[in-house]
Amino acid sequence: MKIQFLGAAKVVTGSSILITSNKYKILLDCGLFQGSEDLEILNKNDFSFNPSEIDFLLLSHSHIDHSGRIPKLVKEGFKGKILCTKATKDLCEIMLVDSAHIQESDTEWENRKGKRSGKPPVKPLYTIEDALLSLRYFESALYDQKIKLNEEISVRFRDAGHILGSSIIEIWIEEDKDTVKIVFSGDLGMKNKPLIRDPQIIEDADYLILESTYGNRVHENVEKRMEKLTDIINKTVLRGGTVLIPSFAVGRTQELIYELKQYYENNNDLDTFMKVPIYIDSPMAISATQIFKKNSYSFDEKAKDIILSGNNPLDFENLYFVRDYKESMALNNSDFPKVIISASGMCTAGRIRHHLKHNLWKAKNSVVFVGYQANGTLGRILKDGAKSVKLLGETIAVLSEIYSVEGFSGHIDQPGILEWLQGFKKKPKKVFLVHGEEDSLNTLSKLIEKKLDMSTIIPNMGYMFQIENEVLKAYSGEILEPIKRKENIKKELQEVYDQFENLSSQTNKFIDDSLLEKEYDTLKNKLIELQRELLDLGMILGSRK
Repeated sequence: MKIQFLGAAKVVTGSSILITSNKYKILLDCGLFQGSEDLEILNKNDFSFNPSEIDFLLLSHSHIDHSGRIPKLVKEGFKGKILCTKATKDLCEIMLVDSAHIQESDTEWENRKGKRSGKPPVKPLYTIEDALLSLRYFESALYDQKIKLNEEISVRFRDAGHILGSSIIEIWIEEDKDTVKIVFSGDLGMKNKPLIRDPQIIEDADYLILESTYGNRVHENVEKRMEKLTDIINKTVLRGGTVLIPSFAVGRTQELIYELKQYYENNNDLDTFMKVPIYIDSPMAISATQIFKKNSYSFDEKAKDIILSGNNPLDFENLYFVRDYKESMALNNSDFPKVIISASGMCTAGRIRHHLKHNLWKAKNSVVFVGYQANGTLGRILKDGAKSVKLLGETIAVLSEIYSVEGFSGHIDQPGILEWLQGFKKKPKKVFLVHGEEDSLNTLSKLIEKKLDMSTIIPNMGYMFQIENEVLKAYSGEILEPIKRKENIKKELQEVYDQFENLSSQTNKFIDDSLLEKEYDTLKNKLIELQRELLDLGMILGSRK
């Protein structure tokens, strides 16, 4: 068996890992490279494998640096299955089409420019038609449901707590009657984030592929992030300025909506003029917010309680959604205090670049970064203190105040990673560190080896790790003794039925021990469906629009 790292190796973009067994090829993620020109040029390179030979693509979540080359993969011959959670599938339906639109628009602009200098026309990486075609290969799975892909491969998606639908992926591969368990963390989120549940603990793995975005950082106090953000907003409002918040359309924007709702609705003594309009100026963010509402069964318990009380956690009085580009332009022509939340989160594309062009040079305004800014991006350049930047063909002075509130990060920090790793009762033989810049990777590697006594590897792009025969024979830790397994099933089923009884008066007819054990997944799925329907109803009743 071989594991090859084809993206997000010593960089924080382009996630892609190829697992090759004796009979099958599995791809973990197929992300777009974003950031510097040197990275983005990699998107145009041929895949280092034949796409038609990939049997399964397991997708951790919908962010473009994890999903963005899927249309290219399908365009070049992939015919297998793409497995992910339902929320990830729903989000990809808008995100991949939006990515294709950007590819087409950028190519059109490049060809107009190239034509004047005599350059031959170029084609987009993929088109909207390619993106729509790729969606046909998606199949959704439920969290915690172990799925048998064939006689040799099983997978399970666990909640990664990063964005809606994000997953830690567990993979069991059997070769020559031996089983190896590989765990791919995807992107892990911080504990106690709003809306989203905490990352689930994984107890065993033979090999772990672990994200390391903030392996050398400690996030500021999470509880104080809203205090810091609202202080910035109020300070800017009092001097008549506008607050620009570049935000990822999926995940971060919805988190901001949720937190701002709590702030404005729970501060009754706030003067009316301080409740400034909050504009969500991103068509994709608006569509993503609707998908969040449709997948509210994935929310944490606090958000669910808000829904069941008849309230909508993603809506409030001074919140406005802007789809039409003319309305977006009008925001820059108005001088009243406001907050504009717009994509993209790293300022690499989208409407935020227009807002920055019209507002950066005004000293009364503020720009607040609430997420990771990769090397080479406009966001990183501004965050690092640039005095002027090139925007849409013009040089713009940077006179606005620039802030960073990292407590909103969607990625787990160094202490969080170490805490999550402590959940392994059976330590992995190797921990592959990916999705991080070199300083982050090196710092985290030393800490994991010193504090947790786990062996780590930092792979280069294209690095291949071959599992030798003696490793394949190692016990994977998955198979339990029959009696213990039966006891665990009964215990977990009892917990399921305690919840089930609260939702349905029909539960009693199912309580038969032999049936419970036989129909575990079926009954658990029924509970999940009932919970989802109830929460969906709550979202509808709690909406003011």
